[in-house]
Amino acid sequence: MDMPSNYKPFSIIEVKFKGSRKDFYLNNDNTYLESGELVAVETTTGGYDIGHVSVTGELVRMQMQKHRVKEEDVTKKIYRKATTTDVEKWKAAKDLEWETMHRSRKLALDLGLSMKISDVDYQGDKTKATFYYTAEGRVDFRELIKRMAESFRIRIEMRQIGMRQEASRLGGIGSCGRELCCSTWLTDFKTVSTSAARYQNLSLNTLKLAGQCGKLKCCLNYELDTYMDALKGIPDNVNVLKTERGDARLQKTDIFKKLMWFSYPMDDTWIPLEINRVKEIQEMNKQGIFPEDLGEFKEAETQPAKALDYENVVGQDSLTRLDERNRKNKNKNKNKKPGNQPQQQGNKSQQPQGNNRPQQPQARVTIVEETTEIVQVEGAVKEGQNNKNRNNRRHRPNKNKNRNNNNQNKSNESGS
Repeated sequence: MDMPSNYKPFSIIEVKFKGSRKDFYLNNDNTYLESGELVAVETTTGGYDIGHVSVTGELVRMQMQKHRVKEEDVTKKIYRKATTTDVEKWKAAKDLEWETMHRSRKLALDLGLSMKISDVDYQGDKTKATFYYTAEGRVDFRELIKRMAESFRIRIEMRQIGMRQEASRLGGIGSCGRELCCSTWLTDFKTVSTSAARYQNLSLNTLKLAGQCGKLKCCLNYELDTYMDALKGIPDNVNVLKTERGDARLQKTDIFKKLMWFSYPMDDTWIPLEINRVKEIQEMNKQGIFPEDLGEFKEAETQPAKALDYENVVGQDSLTRLDERNRKNKNKNKNKKPGNQPQQQGNKSQQPQGNNRPQQPQARVTIVEETTEIVQVEGAVKEGQNNKNRNNRRHRPNKNKNRNNNNQNKSNESGS
């Protein structure tokens, strides 16, 4: 995008470091930078650090207004774009962080300090390391710093952080299945109290309401304003409604449907009431009037679904279509009786009558086909036997005739 000829770019750039740490730097040389590039920047304790460019241009002005940072307060500047040597040195420093953190934890345990070192951040030039730790109170770590300086040979800075800041630096996956809000986009950590869970009718179970930091989840405040607006029309102190039938106690409140459920003693049924009816009975009780009953709840008539003038192609395949098909098959099997099963023809062995289980339709078809084949085979065998007997009968007279002829010839020879 071409800028106007008299346009002067904003000289401040936001740079991001490890653990969602961001800071503003001056670009006095007007170096063209894009988001994501590695730059070497000035530090407060000397040397230089390596970070990624986060925001450039006029958006930096908006970020400064959000964090309430004035342009006069920005004094640190950008040295240059990170060279190959700077990147290699920076990566070598980052590779030492894991080992350094475990060695420092061991030193803290040897000294018996009640603190937890959660993260280590090396400076880009590998001359300084910042140790982030959490502790319930103040910790005297002067001896620890001496031992770490002797073992690591670098300048050391100890910085205490809270539980929420620790979770934002380490990151992780929340109970919702997504990455933690504090490690992605959330920067302002507001206080969260158990009253937020009460207003939303959530169970006060600390295991479910606490996040990875051990504190109450920040997401409890996200929908709190919506619940507070919905609670404005709900009457307060309506635990009991007095009637001639008895005292009805409040069991449940649906603030979005504007319904409240009451039940009488020694009765398990819950009676829903609208908010207007509850207020009416409450005013009657204040005047000393007790109604006969809570009344009947009339549900609002639902309007019939509008006929659409188009075809819903996306929702044609229902997710429960296979379940409905199985239900229909089960109902068909129940309606069928065992006496309606097809009888096998040509089978001399009879099945026992005690087995009255209905067979599947496919099994019946198979049995019928097998029985027909057996009948056909048996019929063919019988027909072949009958034909053979007929042929034998036809040839028998000829044999007898030949025998008679032979006997006559023998008698004639003997007479002659």
